[in-house]
Amino acid sequence: MAYNVMSATCPSRVVLHRIGARWTVFVVNALAEGPMRFSDLRTRIQGITPKVLTETLRSMEADGLLTRTAYAENPPRVEYDLTELGLSLLGPLRAVREWAEAHVPEILAARDRS
Repeated sequence: MAYNVMSATCPSRVVLHRIGARWTVFVVNALAEGPMRFSDLRTRIQGITPKVLTETLRSMEADGLLTRTAYAENPPRVEYDLTELGLSLLGPLRAVREWAEAHVPEILAARDRS
């Protein structure tokens, strides 16, 4: 089946909404180096609230981008890790991140001219 993201009814739009969700890019980048606990993610991703991080992690888990592993320890420990599908996003998101970081001066200058 051919998908066309420009079609209003195409299911590929759901995928783009997930990738384009505000915090997904940050979570994927944070988990690029391996599994992390919730508190470590919160520290690494500055500006995200616990509620939003929880919602983002749940959505990404439901979409198959990451796994949540709870360990039977005292105190309980939970780690989040990218799945193979999530790892496959690293390349495209790394390219977008590098582009964004490289073009900050031009974007800021254009905003100043507006």
